Amino acid sequence: MKRPVLALSIGCPSGVGPEVAVAAAARSPEACCVLVGDEAVIRRAATLRRVSRRRLVTVASARDIAALAPGAIGVFAGSARLAEPSAHGRPDAAAGAAELAWIDEATDLVRAGIAAALVTGPVSKHAIATSGAPGSPRFRGHTEHLAERLGAAEVVMAFASRELTTALVTTHLALAAVPAAITPAAVATSTYWLTRLLRALGKKKPRVAVAALNPHAGEGGLLGDEEGTRIAPGIALARARLAAEGIDAVLLGPLGAETAMRLAAAGAHDGVVAMYHDQATIPSKLLGFGEAVNVTLGLPIVRTSVDHGTAYDLAGTGKADPRGMREAIALAVRLSRSSLRSR
Repeated sequence: MKRPVLALSIGCPSGVGPEVAVAAAARSPEACCVLVGDEAVIRRAATLRRVSRRRLVTVASARDIAALAPGAIGVFAGSARLAEPSAHGRPDAAAGAAELAWIDEATDLVRAGIAAALVTGPVSKHAIATSGAPGSPRFRGHTEHLAERLGAAEVVMAFASRELTTALVTTHLALAAVPAAITPAAVATSTYWLTRLLRALGKKKPRVAVAALNPHAGEGGLLGDEEGTRIAPGIALARARLAAEGIDAVLLGPLGAETAMRLAAAGAHDGVVAMYHDQATIPSKLLGFGEAVNVTLGLPIVRTSVDHGTAYDLAGTGKADPRGMREAIALAVRLSRSSLRSR
């Protein structure tokens, strides 16, 4: 089967993103990887990770990318070039503006059909938001930014690993604002898209557990009523939407979050819908840190990412583990051959 082209935005040039991108691309023969970022930064990372610089081929067009030989790694510099490579561990405004531009340029390669999927490296939200680049003050993360850029009506953040697959109802939101953001529609959207992800991963009839917001699923209303007034109606909406599309699934909940996660990790459930960021990411990272892949569901393109941050303390040491990026590439290849896109 022909190798799909993947567009990899390298993340913050001061972090570990460039080196894990180069190292993972060098070990991913199933994909034709095109790194989107500053060429000097990418070549510095290749030297650090002992990837032959001869494997790096500068590309500027779809024709150049199509001509890449097996084993070659494309380098797409685009328009955002740094005057000099950013210092390791010390991002500045130029780095913040560049990493945002690289996300957009990599996204545009996929939107134009030149690449089959987008894989993103870790960025600094603060460096981007304070960079002064157009639109940067609104940046809160890839999920929200890609939804706006691609005009997606609904997006869901999910994490997939061998141990646990989970989707979030709310994402980068202050904890105090979470209860009001948990609506039946939001619960239904996350449940629907997690079910579709699980089917793309080979589960013919996914078992999806929907977690509660409150301890012990609210104890019948003693500890909160969101389970009965918001989450249960959302599950009903998801069940109806899936049935209307002929998608067979078992939806369970609301279940106490600790029970839902424990049983999913033991194999009793195929996935869990979490209500807020840390409810999903704590078990995900405890069970599969370095291997879990962040997937944005609901976009008109496939997008995956590592589950870790910029790791400025490791940048430039050559010790950053590229396993997460390698898994993100492998999953992007798999999903690019599925129907996991908005319709």
